[in-house]
Amino acid sequence: MNDTIQVHQKELCQKLWAMANALRGNMEAYEFKNYILGMIFYYYLSDRTEKYMANLLKDDGIDYETAWADTEYKDAVIEESLRDLGFVIEPQYLFRNLVKMVENRAFDIEFLQKAINSLMESTIGNDSQQDFEGLFSDMQLDSTKLGHTVKDRSAVMSKIIASLDEINFGVEDTKIDVLGNAYEYLIGQFAATAGKKAGEFYTPSGPAELLCRLACLGLTDVRAAADPTCGSGSLLLRLKNYANVRLYYGQELTSTTYNLARMNMILRGIPYRNFAIYNGDTLEHDYFEDKKFRVQVANPPYSANWSADNKFLEDDRFSQYGKLAPKSKADFAFVQHMVHHMDEDGRAVVLLPHGVLFRGGAEETIRKYLIENLNVLDAVIGLPANLFFGTGIPVCVLVLKKDRGGNAGNILFIDASKDFEAGKNQNILREADIDKIVSAYEKREDVEKYAHVAPMSEIEENGFNLNIPRYVDTFEKEPEVDLAAVAAEIRSLQKEIKAIDKELKPYFDELGLDFPFDEEV
Repeated sequence: MNDTIQVHQKELCQKLWAMANALRGNMEAYEFKNYILGMIFYYYLSDRTEKYMANLLKDDGIDYETAWADTEYKDAVIEESLRDLGFVIEPQYLFRNLVKMVENRAFDIEFLQKAINSLMESTIGNDSQQDFEGLFSDMQLDSTKLGHTVKDRSAVMSKIIASLDEINFGVEDTKIDVLGNAYEYLIGQFAATAGKKAGEFYTPSGPAELLCRLACLGLTDVRAAADPTCGSGSLLLRLKNYANVRLYYGQELTSTTYNLARMNMILRGIPYRNFAIYNGDTLEHDYFEDKKFRVQVANPPYSANWSADNKFLEDDRFSQYGKLAPKSKADFAFVQHMVHHMDEDGRAVVLLPHGVLFRGGAEETIRKYLIENLNVLDAVIGLPANLFFGTGIPVCVLVLKKDRGGNAGNILFIDASKDFEAGKNQNILREADIDKIVSAYEKREDVEKYAHVAPMSEIEENGFNLNIPRYVDTFEKEPEVDLAAVAAEIRSLQKEIKAIDKELKPYFDELGLDFPFDEEV
């Protein structure tokens, strides 16, 4: 990315965030994001429609409005748009026409609702219906949080539309995804202000970058990739920076975040035919069914509750282990889910709390089975504390591979807990820190106080306890103390104290006060 584009990107992000803060009033940031991100998404769909129609109609020498007014042309452009874009935005509902209405003080929020309804209705019965269904449902235009009257709500949305129109999203003659990057930036900024709720939809860029680099190491083409707890889809989408991913699959429990993930996919230019995001509880209802994936990444909710119902002992994802993950700690259930969906050369990289490395009971049974029977655990990586929104706990990365080849007889341990940049609210995993981890994973060699290749015999000796300090000794020896020098310093200080006491005693005598210190002075 050259300097001009970088500057433009930075300015754009700053303007968007300033706009979001200025307009949200008393509304919580995590709630207002639905309106800002929703309208950016609508802007994108409108812009995409205009560019598509201009290209489609260029040989006919007519514009979109003219074509729409002609019945024959209208039917053709609808058919083409549904086939290639998966949706239709009528000319009257294009973003630029909303801007004109705002400028003429004629905008009404109910007209915007009609525009959105028209767009959604156009997808019904089309292959894209599932990917668009309910996409704008969180942008509740009748909510009193926007205002108590239609006029008040119209005024707020007018400001958003006008502000977006003032921002220059385009950078000519570049392939940089400026709008997509800005969208990602806003998701991150909303996460930073959302406290504990942030963990529901966003993985910070450092850990996300690490997971994706490890998952795609040595790969150039990936037929299918998945994230069973995909949040806003940002982690899943980041994979395309390292490999050509052809199909994306995700599942997300929270409806609002599920909508955000689908918007993110479309806005990042992923055709609706090339992704499938499902709304539901991954553990309770596996929408991936019999699908297998070459690459999986995940940052599941840490130590979440789940039913652990005995019916899951008959579920192919969990049945072979003989035990279910505890009701109050679903961490290993997510791991088992991912292992089940690996293809014959699949790999999965997942962020989890350190407890999975050493807790006993059912988790010990599952951990031992993964190592001893399935032999899929390739590496354990310890990360610094306070990297994530909403929790300060240190986490670990588990790298799992279906075919471990020449590494089948060992597990790599990396202690990267001390490499980070301290931040005001959370710590940052820097590019250099990520490079160091990935390099150590690739080389797979012992590095003093950082990495250790543990043979399976060592794992067995430790009772399949994977706590990293058992394998990577990071103990720093205390410097030796020169007792003779310390004794000499003490004697010197004692002499100084006696001299001071000797100076003070006459003053106490003069005042008729008892001297409280050494009586021998």
